[in-house]
Amino acid sequence: MHLLRKQIAFIPQSPFLIQGTIRENLDPFNELSDEEIAAVIQEVNLKEKIESFEHGINTYCSEANNLFSAGQKQLICLARAIVRKAKILVLDEATANVDLETDNFIQRKLKERFSTCTVLIVAHRLATIIDSDRILVMSDGEAREFNHPYSLMVRSTTDESITANRGYFSQMVLETGAETALSLFEIAKDSYKKSNEKWPTTPATADDD
Repeated sequence: MHLLRKQIAFIPQSPFLIQGTIRENLDPFNELSDEEIAAVIQEVNLKEKIESFEHGINTYCSEANNLFSAGQKQLICLARAIVRKAKILVLDEATANVDLETDNFIQRKLKERFSTCTVLIVAHRLATIIDSDRILVMSDGEAREFNHPYSLMVRSTTDESITANRGYFSQMVLETGAETALSLFEIAKDSYKKSNEKWPTTPATADDD
């Protein structure tokens, strides 16, 4: 269990900071050098902010203080996950409370840094998960659909539009409006083509007739 926990990183909807310094928040087990910590801080665009503090990464912080905005706290959580070099990353509505610019930055960084990891994403924003390898659709506490997002929207994997119109996931996509639905579909289709060799998939099995 100890080994498993060290391989899992978690970024929650509401970012949290522990009672301690910024450094202790990023590297609680004191396994990295100051240079390595500084590199990660720069990577998540917090270098200028942290250097503005008198004690830098040794500045004391807690959930109660106002050193960081909600978005910056989420970037610290992201930096903490990067430092951990975890094999499994769990995101629970990780960008629900941040602005669009921070959301886009976090999503881009996740793809760069965790492309070879298992990433479990709990989300309501379809754009957040539309290019995932698998989507599990839950309704009333039960699993309703599970497949690649493209496969959940089509009857045949050669379809060029949403054809599984009565599927749970398809309905959610269609409800975003014609323009957004088309954009989401194209992203899912492109993702499907890239991942098909790695993850063989089948069309949705929802009752569409």
